[in-house]
Amino acid sequence: MRMKMQIAAIALAMASAAGAQSLVEIDREVFVETSEERDGAVQRVLAPAETLERGDTVVLMLAWRSPQDRPFTISSRVPRRLAFRGSGRDTPQVSVDGGRTWGHLSQLRVNGRAATSADVTNIRWDVSNPRAARGRGVFTYSAVVR
Repeated sequence: MRMKMQIAAIALAMASAAGAQSLVEIDREVFVETSEERDGAVQRVLAPAETLERGDTVVLMLAWRSPQDRPFTISSRVPRRLAFRGSGRDTPQVSVDGGRTWGHLSQLRVNGRAATSADVTNIRWDVSNPRAARGRGVFTYSAVVR
């Protein structure tokens, strides 16, 4: 049975910007990832998310625009119904305590044990020059529906 999750709520909870916050615009999209066999090869396919089922892999995309060339940070809360898997090619900092402390996943601990990707509660990317000077970019991360 498909779960009717609030896709809009997931997208809205996803991102905010700090630094040049009043001028940074962020568009959020949520996609479901599936695999299809085409011409004898398995290919990854992304489709806009409408409903989600436990175990679905989702890709969350944060497209940003800023007219300023000053550095800023984009942060995103990982919704509780999702377990973080990984980020696109940009290496983010993550938090496992609601955004109080940040670091690379390998550096973080939860209740005395090494943190895992399922412990991630927040994710953030620093946008520095020259990237900020380009005025636009995209960050993505994947997660699994719990």
